[in-house]
Amino acid sequence: MQNVLLYLSAFIPMYFLILVKQVVELIVGNIKISFLSVFVLCLLVVVICFGLLGLYLEIYKRRQKERNIRIISKTNTTDKHFLGYFSLFVLFAITFDLNKLSMFIVFVLIITMIGIVYVKNKLFYINPFLNILGFNFYDIIYKEENSKEEISTKIFFKGDLLINECYCVKIKDENFCFLDTQKNG
Repeated sequence: MQNVLLYLSAFIPMYFLILVKQVVELIVGNIKISFLSVFVLCLLVVVICFGLLGLYLEIYKRRQKERNIRIISKTNTTDKHFLGYFSLFVLFAITFDLNKLSMFIVFVLIITMIGIVYVKNKLFYINPFLNILGFNFYDIIYKEENSKEEISTKIFFKGDLLINECYCVKIKDENFCFLDTQKNG
């Protein structure tokens, strides 16, 4: 269930854009209040809340292995993942009229299919909402304290990651880790 919540969090910006569009359309009278329009508004609010809850639990509450590591090399790959999602956001927010039942069903099916691929392939590192919150995404090579073995992983970190510095890492799996704090040494 936690993985589904992480998936929902990746689309929070899109859900928000669609929510704004729906509210503006209702205010200016372009759409009428109907069961479907109210359902869409409620569903968007619920999905945003579940996404926020999932991200909060993942970052602050989930028990994860914590290790002290030294960064050997880094590549900031935030831009490679964010722009692909941005086109989806624009597509859904601008072109989809979720007040038509057929468009709403297609929207749900597309989000479901993407979700299956996202969760099945553990693509948790593709989360543009984290970038909006200030996290950068890195491919890194590191060594754990008292080890000579070099390990490669994907990592989220707020700010610029420094080479040859020590950090505390919270490890969920090889596809979703957060560097927590920089350590002295």
